[in-house]
Amino acid sequence: MNPDQTALQELRKYTYLVYILQALGFVTGGLTSLVGVIINYIKDEDVRGSWLDSHFQWQKATFWYGLLWTVLGILTTWILVGYLVLPVVTIWLIYRIARGWIYLVDGKEMYQQTTGENNGR
Repeated sequence: MNPDQTALQELRKYTYLVYILQALGFVTGGLTSLVGVIINYIKDEDVRGSWLDSHFQWQKATFWYGLLWTVLGILTTWILVGYLVLPVVTIWLIYRIARGWIYLVDGKEMYQQTTGENNGR
């Protein structure tokens, strides 16, 4: 493996780790998800321009939109709407984590590139 491939393999491990931390967020009350998004921001420059960048963007969006809808769901339970929002958010989060994990295992980007490059997979 050349140095670039070695670095990508290391960064891929961080990407797996963040998906694991997001999944563990269901049993830790979101604490591990917070750790995961912090890792995303710390390693963001390292993945920029690689195919893993799309996974980092996906993971960050999953965290922030999940947090937003969870808070809105909790705040609206008193008018019963939250009891519909919270299960939908849970299913959406499971979908996002599973889809991201599967794409990572398959070596695919989360978003299609218009340039047609494979970005060093």
